[in-house]
Amino acid sequence: MNCPFCKSIDTKVTDSRPIDEKQAIRRRRECEECGKRFTTYERLETMPIMVIKKDNTIEAFDRNKLLNGLIKACNKRPISIQQMEDLIDDIENSLYNGYNMEVESSKLGEMVMDRLKDIDEIAYVRFASVYKQFKDVDSFMTELAGLLNSKK
Repeated sequence: MNCPFCKSIDTKVTDSRPIDEKQAIRRRRECEECGKRFTTYERLETMPIMVIKKDNTIEAFDRNKLLNGLIKACNKRPISIQQMEDLIDDIENSLYNGYNMEVESSKLGEMVMDRLKDIDEIAYVRFASVYKQFKDVDSFMTELAGLLNSKK
């Protein structure tokens, strides 16, 4: 494993532990050249989940792309990266357990919003505003009204 800081190939594992219900391994590593530490993850390679986009193009599911969207929606909110990772893991597990190797982007967005609504309503509204591409204030207010009604 190359050090992300100095690119040296001389690294050692200082700690390993299973994560994601023992579906992956988290490893803490230390570079023997520069002494800096970093984390790597090992996951079982599986059939990729394919996302069917709105324009009917198909691309492989990208955890990082979804994580970046969540980071933007959760900016300055009390939500940890671990909670976001757990949300993505939950979605991936649901898709794999349901044998859904293809999912429409609209369904994926709904899955994210369903889970995000339970974590933080502000982050939910932020994510929904980008995902649903509100055309005007009325459509945005309709979404907020639905959120308020679901709390009752």
